[in-house]
Amino acid sequence: MLVSPAWSDGARHVATAAIAALVDGPDTTAGRAVPPPPHRLTVAQTLAATTPPLVAGTAGQVFATLAAVAAADVATARVVEPHLDALTILAQAGVEVPAGSTWGVYAAEAPGLRLEAHPAGAEPVGTVVLDGTKPWCSLASTLSHALVTAHVGDERRLVAVSLRQDGVVPHDAVWVARGLPDVPSGPVDFTDVRASVVGEPGWYLRRPGFAWGGIGVAACWWGGAVGLARVLRAHAAARPDSELLRTALGSVVADLADAEDAVAGAARLIDDSASGSDDADWPLVAQLVRSRVRRAVDAVRTEVVRSIGPGPLTSDPAVAARVADLELYVLQDHGDRDLARIGRMVLERGGVAW
Repeated sequence: MLVSPAWSDGARHVATAAIAALVDGPDTTAGRAVPPPPHRLTVAQTLAATTPPLVAGTAGQVFATLAAVAAADVATARVVEPHLDALTILAQAGVEVPAGSTWGVYAAEAPGLRLEAHPAGAEPVGTVVLDGTKPWCSLASTLSHALVTAHVGDERRLVAVSLRQDGVVPHDAVWVARGLPDVPSGPVDFTDVRASVVGEPGWYLRRPGFAWGGIGVAACWWGGAVGLARVLRAHAAARPDSELLRTALGSVVADLADAEDAVAGAARLIDDSASGSDDADWPLVAQLVRSRVRRAVDAVRTEVVRSIGPGPLTSDPAVAARVADLELYVLQDHGDRDLARIGRMVLERGGVAW
């Protein structure tokens, strides 16, 4: 699966075939199209035991792992990525992780919704009380814990919260998406909920790891597109005389190479920063990678759907799920708005050789 020469040795040692087998699970005879939701959490916990935190020196291994998961099942990657991200953040902050816990990361904002954190009075230092509503909280009714950003006056702070408190009310019913239907990401109401602050004010958003985590999401997008490209390759192999399928496959191979180079190059840059020469503009690097991968993934999905026709999309649940899941997942990139963000950063502080 790993072709780009930019990958580090750590990435090349990732057992992608073993990860695919783990995602598929031991029950391969039940005729199911995709892994069941509980199994995805098991995969997240299993990989957490063998995947290091995302730091300078491990980026290649982490990104290759995430891509391998997504190549097997996009929805599983959507569960695994935030769990591993949360564990990285907690490790960097020196916060102990409860045994057997499962984690999400909820940092999105939305108009009209606001989560406030207030001092908890006589309770231990670092304890706050959450009140308000947080949007886009994936699997909040399933996970045990989450890292959540909350407003403290004009600042946003990161807090760790148990999702199994009485004042936590997820709204899964509003999630009507056809993509990622088993990963409900509706809003959550918090009422008088205890949480613990993680890091200093602003630490979560300022640290390089925030940008690195965004590249990890792009690695999942690329991996998801690899899985979809395998569908096209199978169709082309079954019809070796079809020039149109060969052309489509060649186009997809080129697009995936561009996406892989973007992810692998960023991983190499992160890992090289372990030597102490870290002068990268990480927000710009991350946004460039995400936009490059988004463009490639959109092109791959369009080409595959156009080439294989409606048959697999209406008769093969695994193919239909992958197309819908991937289409929704890459919308975490905001298209033209994020391209405008790149332009603004370049105008303000440079960052391109030309």
